[in-house]
Amino acid sequence: MEDTVIPKELAPVVAFHGHFCPGVLIGWRAAKLAMKLLGVSRDRDEELVTVTENDACGVDAIQYILGCTFGKGNLHFRDWGKQAFTVYRRSDGKGVRLALIPPDRELTREESAQRLLSEPDEVLFSVGEAKELMPERARIHSSVRCDLCGERVMETRVRSLPDGRRTCIPCAERETSAQ
Repeated sequence: MEDTVIPKELAPVVAFHGHFCPGVLIGWRAAKLAMKLLGVSRDRDEELVTVTENDACGVDAIQYILGCTFGKGNLHFRDWGKQAFTVYRRSDGKGVRLALIPPDRELTREESAQRLLSEPDEVLFSVGEAKELMPERARIHSSVRCDLCGERVMETRVRSLPDGRRTCIPCAERETSAQ
């Protein structure tokens, strides 16, 4: 993909992601389209929420362009293996789901990149309404100490063993598999 000319506005996204690839282009185009359809700019404090249906390269572009991150709690992952993203505007709950439309034939990486750089939005993405309710705002939970490993774990992730010990998920899984 050395021959591909990268638009100037894409350069920081590629730098954030670490390399140029069709996947980062998918997220870049989806993020830009979502912003246009919802009439929004980059998120500042959970004004936007994104649900991604994959954990591939495009999610880095979603994070960079939209400002939705796991750390802020406004990026949610559904392990469905689809090149689809739902973006919500918190002010009114409006959401749009963008799903990549596959090409008519198998493409090389170079052809795929050219397609993602040149085709109009309506050729690249099907646009629909959100399929699920907008996720709630992120909540901060207390942490407790795991009785086995001693590490702190969010209280909502604590597991109770039959003997009453409170553990993190990995310790609980080790304890139950050892029995």
